[in-house]
Amino acid sequence: MSQTDEKYLARLRARYRKANKKERSAILDEYVKTTGYHRKYAIGVLRGKRKRAKHPVRRPRRAIYGDQEARALLTLSDLFDAICSKRLRAALDVELPRLHETGFLQVSPECCQKLMQVSPATIDRLLARRRLGVAKSRGFTKPGTLLKDRIPIRTWADWNEDRPGFCEMDLVDHSGGRIIRGADHAWTLCFTDVIGAARRVSKTAWTECVAVRNKAQVHVFAAIQDARQRLPFPLLGIDSDNRRSDHGWLRVYQ
Repeated sequence: MSQTDEKYLARLRARYRKANKKERSAILDEYVKTTGYHRKYAIGVLRGKRKRAKHPVRRPRRAIYGDQEARALLTLSDLFDAICSKRLRAALDVELPRLHETGFLQVSPECCQKLMQVSPATIDRLLARRRLGVAKSRGFTKPGTLLKDRIPIRTWADWNEDRPGFCEMDLVDHSGGRIIRGADHAWTLCFTDVIGAARRVSKTAWTECVAVRNKAQVHVFAAIQDARQRLPFPLLGIDSDNRRSDHGWLRVYQ
């Protein structure tokens, strides 16, 4: 701090000590605007109880949301399939009280109250760092090439049969993206009748779901046979999610 600044501050302190309440408020307002200090810090400087800092000194805002709220939001975000913060905010208005009352979300009442008031922008800020270690994809399907050239396939546009029996098949994972090595969890093999008259138009919308303990071939093939027996019409074609742009149809021979 230069000598000029020291002289100015000394005179300002003298004026501040002799001023009445209204004059002190005016001197303090002008000093805060000039220096950028926090008002309480500026009062300490003018009273001679604090040294003048080189840079503006501001007290950080008290944190409203802590680690407990951030961890709870990460759990809720996973529960609602990582929807955007604005949609999550709307979902919390409806579902959060019930999730807390049933014990699914085990947080303090104070934390629950804060989560009912948190804004979408704050949700994004609290989850930004904690989502870095979370895998973006929850899919486990890998493209296979072993039988790709041996199975006769045609695309859905090549089949013009206007009748039910052409089903899409997909294996749905229920692990929530958290796979534990050596442990099984629920899977569902879904069959849905979707094709007719060379258009992606549902003929019956019939759906069959079969529980599968894991992705082993023996369990998946058994589920296919089970679903085939349940269908109220002959199974004529299967389209599986094979991660190819031209999803091929496998004709099922009777």
